[in-house]
Amino acid sequence: MSTDIPSTHPDANWWRQAAVYQIYPRSFSDANGDGMGDLPGVTARMGYLSELGIDAIWLSPFYPSALADGGYDVDDYRNVDPRLGSLDDFDAMVAAAHAAGIRVIVDVVPNHSSNRHEWFKAALTSAPGSPERARYQFFDGLGADGELPPSDWPSHFGGGAWTRVVEQAGPNAGSLGQWYLHLFATEQPDFNWDHPEVREDFHTTLRFWADRGVDGFRVDVAHGLAKDMSLPLRSKPELEILVDDGTDPLFDRDDVHEIFAGWRTVLNEYDPPKAAVAEAWVPFTERRLKYARPTELGQAFNFDLLQAPFDAAEFRSIAEKCLDEAAASGASSTWVFSNHDVIRHPSRYALPDGSTLADLEAWLLADGATPVPDLPRGLRRARAATLFMLGLPGSAYLYQGEELGLFEVADLPAASLQDPTWFRTLHKVKGRDGCRVPLPWSSGAANFGFGGTPWLPQPAWFGEHAADVQDGVAGSTLEMYRSALDWRRKLQSAESLEWLSEPGASVVRYRRPNGWEVLTNFAAVPAALPADVDPAKVVLSSGASADGTVGPETTLWLAP
Repeated sequence: MSTDIPSTHPDANWWRQAAVYQIYPRSFSDANGDGMGDLPGVTARMGYLSELGIDAIWLSPFYPSALADGGYDVDDYRNVDPRLGSLDDFDAMVAAAHAAGIRVIVDVVPNHSSNRHEWFKAALTSAPGSPERARYQFFDGLGADGELPPSDWPSHFGGGAWTRVVEQAGPNAGSLGQWYLHLFATEQPDFNWDHPEVREDFHTTLRFWADRGVDGFRVDVAHGLAKDMSLPLRSKPELEILVDDGTDPLFDRDDVHEIFAGWRTVLNEYDPPKAAVAEAWVPFTERRLKYARPTELGQAFNFDLLQAPFDAAEFRSIAEKCLDEAAASGASSTWVFSNHDVIRHPSRYALPDGSTLADLEAWLLADGATPVPDLPRGLRRARAATLFMLGLPGSAYLYQGEELGLFEVADLPAASLQDPTWFRTLHKVKGRDGCRVPLPWSSGAANFGFGGTPWLPQPAWFGEHAADVQDGVAGSTLEMYRSALDWRRKLQSAESLEWLSEPGASVVRYRRPNGWEVLTNFAAVPAALPADVDPAKVVLSSGASADGTVGPETTLWLAP
């Protein structure tokens, strides 16, 4: 089934400055009352999404899955998990989105399947060296009897990246045999992307969803598909990319770009061509830009602002750098503060300045009690940062619930945690469940209007942030997002800006080509409005400001 979006958004370049709203389906809205969000729940909330003012939704995986990694362990790439709906429900959701002028982007997970995928089950029941095993990364172990893993590679979720199987076929049936690679959970075996069947099957998957009306794809772990598996396997005790020449054994290899050139050929079969964005955690700018070339995926996430402190010099420097990069690659920049993999940004900004990733993990492990977060400051900074970002040229990726000002749920009971990191690190790293707690829709309803008893428990304070509490309330975070996205559409112009403030200033000010201005005070104290600013032109503010000033940690928008 194919559904076309109305002619209100006919531009093939719609993605270049789109506001994209990420939906983590299990946690968005539960239509059937089983405690898990589903596709009919998304369809039922399409009016809310339309009123919010977004241009597209991005759906995290909704495919059949054992949920060993929150749906990123995929059993079948061309179907819907029955707990989340059916293909008919998917088609109805796409049709509802398109009728509302909202594009649809879906997650595709090409680095690994689940261990329940038909190919992997066939590999387990086949002998070493078989065609079935060739689609994955099976290797003999080291040591006298193959008892040691083939390399020292670690898993992203803790522990080693190899699991040994009991052979079910061949002369060694019933005995421990080969090992398979899983850079993530044990239940996520890595594909062999040198295998032509793997490449063609993903082309089929892209066409399957594109034919159903999908407008684009978000590509999970895009930098990890190509690997150097030549023997002996090279040592890599850390999961960082340490070289910028494309020769790292596991990530960001030069040969990955041949794969995505093939994807672009498929995406260009459609009119307009389908959009794509790479999740590529690549520390070297010139390397990341390769994924965003028009001959490949077209965009690549930059996570620079997500990783930055709330600091004037950092924000300006990152914006300058990323806009220059986008211009050099022919892509548009991407901006993001929160997603399903990181602590929500109001909580990050509420913790002491200078907090590292290790500090954030320790805070989660302490159930958010130490250090005590300054929540009002965290939300104030998050609102200001969001308006700073939404004014920039490029596409903005928003994570469900950030428009409600949600904080991380840091004190989830240990018994409720489901992130594989929690288990594979032997309860030393809590993981990502705290940003995935189901949304609060109605303060007075059971389960805050989400549906059935949520698969992760909602805290009592969610009621203060529920959508119905904020709806129509001037100054609420929800209404700020709605106003910002509405003004953003009205004011959007060419993909460039002019800096009006001096480098190093605590008040950062820029102007878009049509005269739209954004002014952010990063200081914790009020700042005087520049003398040439007409207060009557202020159409939006992230916080309160006295006459003639910009409030502390506050962003203003000025219409032309």
